[in-house]
Amino acid sequence: MPRSKHVPADDLEFPDALAPDRPKGDQLREILENVAVEAGPGRLIPSERFLAEHYQISRSTVRLVVNRLVADGLLYRQHGNATFTAERPPTQIDMLTSFTEDIRARGSAPGTKVLLALVESAGAEIAGRLNIPPGAPVFRLERLRLVDDEPFALERTNLSLDLFPGIDAFDWAANSLHKTLEERFGVVPDWNDTAISAVLPPPQDAALLEIEPTQPCLVLKGTLHAADGRVIEAGRSLYRADRYTVFTTARRSR
Repeated sequence: MPRSKHVPADDLEFPDALAPDRPKGDQLREILENVAVEAGPGRLIPSERFLAEHYQISRSTVRLVVNRLVADGLLYRQHGNATFTAERPPTQIDMLTSFTEDIRARGSAPGTKVLLALVESAGAEIAGRLNIPPGAPVFRLERLRLVDDEPFALERTNLSLDLFPGIDAFDWAANSLHKTLEERFGVVPDWNDTAISAVLPPPQDAALLEIEPTQPCLVLKGTLHAADGRVIEAGRSLYRADRYTVFTTARRSR
């Protein structure tokens, strides 16, 4: 899917003023929600400064409203100050399947940039998560994941080199990790346990994701297991909250 061009929203109509009997922040949120829904993807919205001056509202209130709409996936920020209507709905990823295959199945183009790929000795934390002795060799892989050429997530994972000898020799810009584990090592992911939390990204991660450090992200920290209980990998990934949605299903215990 080609990336749409950013088209300024100069042709969009904004109310001249806000009603005096309702909270200004609520009204601004409704205005921008309508713009996000009606304008189509990739439309440039007015700057926070313009909105603050136009509606006689504080910059902090405008920023709070815009941040909320970014977190809701209706708007997104380009690295810098520009804010646009969302180009696509947030993406739901199946954490037990290949990222590459999952994104392709949804009609989008996956991409990967390898940031780090090396063998090192496991520290206490990673060793504990992988159920290996401290100091054992692990393969550390860090990748920037792209969807339709736009940053989507930073994936950082660790695998036991004793369990997967030679795993460090593959080209991880071109190969799927899960597919390689299945085809070359006969290991199929069966279940995972994952903790999900909301964070503000470190400046260096925000730059890689092409967002502002004030834009919330989701951190997924978990371990992936095979059917026999072996730990396949221990990872910590940072996802753009405007591009990623978490779905859960709950059922009462009986």
